[in-house]
Amino acid sequence: MSKKLIRFDWAVKKLLRNKANFVVLEGFLSELLFEDIKIQEILESEGNQETDDDKYNRVDILTQNAKNEVFIIEIQTTYEIDYFHRMAYGASKTLTENLSLGQPYSAIKKVISVNIVYFDLGQGKDYLYKGTTNFQGLHEKDVLQLSNRQKEAFAKQNVSDVFPEYYIIKVNQFNDITKDTLDEWVYFLKNNEVKDEFKAKGLAEAKEVLDIMRLDSAQQYGYNRYLDYLHLKASEVLSLKLEAEDKIRNEEKIEIAKNLITLGLDNTTIAKGTNLTIEQIGQLRSEMKQ
Repeated sequence: MSKKLIRFDWAVKKLLRNKANFVVLEGFLSELLFEDIKIQEILESEGNQETDDDKYNRVDILTQNAKNEVFIIEIQTTYEIDYFHRMAYGASKTLTENLSLGQPYSAIKKVISVNIVYFDLGQGKDYLYKGTTNFQGLHEKDVLQLSNRQKEAFAKQNVSDVFPEYYIIKVNQFNDITKDTLDEWVYFLKNNEVKDEFKAKGLAEAKEVLDIMRLDSAQQYGYNRYLDYLHLKASEVLSLKLEAEDKIRNEEKIEIAKNLITLGLDNTTIAKGTNLTIEQIGQLRSEMKQ
């Protein structure tokens, strides 16, 4: 029987850094990349330290697999207009942080940036996106390739293998129809639920590890505080949206009132037509005379 589980964004911050629970993250990354991923360690850096003013909104984890690739997993629960820029910054920062002084540039690690967002990022119909870096000829339209010597020296097949790779999962855009095992993970990310028939790697373990009944009292208190925070942020976003709409409507009313004043209508008639007060219209007349 399926049941509601702890939200993945909170679990990443609190539970999944434990080596005993790596199997959950390994399963998620394996399904996303279509290869078996084994996590070697959780890396710590400035990018994923918890601070008082950034306790909940940004949840990220930096991890490394057996192939010496670095994974950034970031979860954004509320709207952020410059999130694409943050993705670029995070990948670039991780590149430089993992290249020691004196090492050749060829020693940089492959960075894979996985971004789970709970808002409509950009403009697109899909809920899963992958981004890579390729170079196309402006005249011949060919894609620039590594030479055979470079392939041998760097153990890479394509130029894009050198540069960061990006994945974006737009959770709220998923329609809850699971067509494959990766969709099963997206379903879980959206609904905090693992159905009995799901077969995706890591989800069976997630069903056990993320059982809310396994939390001790302190963890339950922290988790409930996090849920309250999400409700508060959602209310703030709604309030800002309604305030912006009211401001636009009021500005439209003022423009209509100005036009009616120009046409010579009296304050009472304009008030009835715009729902502005007599005092507001009088103030507009004074401002227009100045």
